[in-house]
Amino acid sequence: MYKKMLSLRFPKRIVDEPVAVNLVKKFDLSFNILKAVIYPRKEGFMVLELSGHRKNFQRGVRYLKSIGIVVESIGQDIKRDEKKCFQCGACTAVCPTGALRIRRPEMEVVFDKERCSACEWCVPACPARAMEVNFNKNILD
Repeated sequence: MYKKMLSLRFPKRIVDEPVAVNLVKKFDLSFNILKAVIYPRKEGFMVLELSGHRKNFQRGVRYLKSIGIVVESIGQDIKRDEKKCFQCGACTAVCPTGALRIRRPEMEVVFDKERCSACEWCVPACPARAMEVNFNKNILD
């Protein structure tokens, strides 16, 4: 079983398509929608965890791209500014997936992009403002 967090950016012409249903029916994939902002006749954005057999996963992602959806690994959207981070660990207390954790005995904060669900809880929790979210916040404008 293969699993990955993805961000999907939908163009206006795709928002009315049954994309999630097609992933299940045509490619035998499972998904968990973690965040979605999609309105009729406007662009949309979705963060989901997609899982299934690797071959089906790859076919499903190709399908999404072929209909005009921009598909990116979630790790491309969430970043930590290493220069700002002073290793306080406040972010690790709120991270629900364990993407932010403390490496012991060094007491160093480690960020695992593959485990990140893009919940953004770490952003307000970080006193140094080292966590950066690069989602296109104006996607619906």
